[in-house]
Amino acid sequence: GDCCWSRYSLTGHSASDWGSRMILALLQNPLIIAVIKMLAAIGIVMSAVPMLVWMERKVSARFQRRIGPNRVGPLGLLQSMADAVKLMWKEDFFPRNTDRILFLAGPVMAFLPGVISFSLIPIGQAPGNDLLGPNGVLAVSYLEMGLLVMMAVSSLASYGIAFGGWASNNQYSLLGGIRSSAQLISYEIVMGMAVLALAMKTGTLNLATIVEQQRGAALPAWNIFLEPLTFLLFLIAAFAETNRAPFDLPEAEQELVGGYHTEYTGMRYAWFMLGEYAGLWTMCSILVTLFLGGWTLPTAWLGWLANFPWFVVAAASFAIFIAKVVALVFFFMWVRWTLPRFRWDQLMKLGWTVLIPLALANILFTALVMEYGGWYVR
Repeated sequence: GDCCWSRYSLTGHSASDWGSRMILALLQNPLIIAVIKMLAAIGIVMSAVPMLVWMERKVSARFQRRIGPNRVGPLGLLQSMADAVKLMWKEDFFPRNTDRILFLAGPVMAFLPGVISFSLIPIGQAPGNDLLGPNGVLAVSYLEMGLLVMMAVSSLASYGIAFGGWASNNQYSLLGGIRSSAQLISYEIVMGMAVLALAMKTGTLNLATIVEQQRGAALPAWNIFLEPLTFLLFLIAAFAETNRAPFDLPEAEQELVGGYHTEYTGMRYAWFMLGEYAGLWTMCSILVTLFLGGWTLPTAWLGWLANFPWFVVAAASFAIFIAKVVALVFFFMWVRWTLPRFRWDQLMKLGWTVLIPLALANILFTALVMEYGGWYVR
């Protein structure tokens, strides 16, 4: 050890200089950067889920004139952690005659698509620092076909619910899985058509480019103002895709006990809940990216940030993105605790006889405006 230290001193380098150089060398390795960004994306989602559970319990309590969690930690903030510890000690068992492989795969398949989809979403920008991503975009994966890949990955969540319902050897669970499959397939058509209309307008499937196109001096630059019908169609489909009320038919407790997760206990049940809230967080992130300007605000409001270092701009853009997502999550919760659940026939009728024809008309209208209204195309 002494000879090593003397060798560094003879060459004029201290141990701290060697450590700094090693860290810089590692940070210039694309694989290391990708692993760090993926761990950061998982950390954001896993940190957001307990806060969303606490937030939903507080929001529902407010709407129902209750107090909500207030015993565990300040303002009840540690209640979600206490629930997680409790679920870890719950009895975990397999029902009789189950397909164990699918029974175990169901909760994991319900959770993973939300995390993978979130890793494709640009959540900020660090101008002048291409180490974090092309053009300084903060995203785990910067793909030219990012919107298409994200839609494909997010649709995989239905397999987890279907696996759980089928493998449980329970009629209520099976009905929940079948309902989920039919519901998600129906409303994925609506969502896909809405995305098609938006892609026609933006001319790209790159999520970062879509965000940059919404950067402007005034709010009408956002796609929610330029494509209001597309936003409405995507929003309704998002409620169905995340199994949120008034479209939570796969787990309708008045009809199906617990739906697809009736036979799940302990941490397996917790994985389904993690998947539900991770899907909610990711879907709100998608809506913010496509229609609410992503990490941007009107240019006049952010001009003063240009003189700050890149990490300050990156932190500010990330904070703006998170604030928009949290506001949209609150809206989803507001709707859940305000509107009653649809009947199954009403849900399917809305999708196939109202929303799909409306989505087709929206595509036609977008094409006509792009052809004859030059002011519409950015």
